[in-house]
Amino acid sequence: MQLPAPIRAYFDADQAPGGAAPVGMFTHNAVVRDEGKTHTGREAISDWWNAAKAKYHHTAVPSEIREKKRNTIVRATVTGQFPGSPAILTFSFQLDDGLIAALEISA
Repeated sequence: MQLPAPIRAYFDADQAPGGAAPVGMFTHNAVVRDEGKTHTGREAISDWWNAAKAKYHHTAVPSEIREKKRNTIVRATVTGQFPGSPAILTFSFQLDDGLIAALEISA
């Protein structure tokens, strides 16, 4: 599957147990929306990433990609320690100058 470089880096980092958040792939003022919360900026995104990894011990494997307006939509199988695992989730990325400017994760 051909993923844009910052999105590939996001999912590659997700595969590394205990790996660091791929904040270098996000713009400085990027926004992540997940589980009804909004995280703005690289520091907040790093905190979100680390808390989610500690809580769910999850990994996501992309299975489908499509473009919709300004977004790259990736469907991925997410496996971890949460009810309903594995689950298919949608990752909606908005890229800006080769970096992730926004990410929304939904069921």
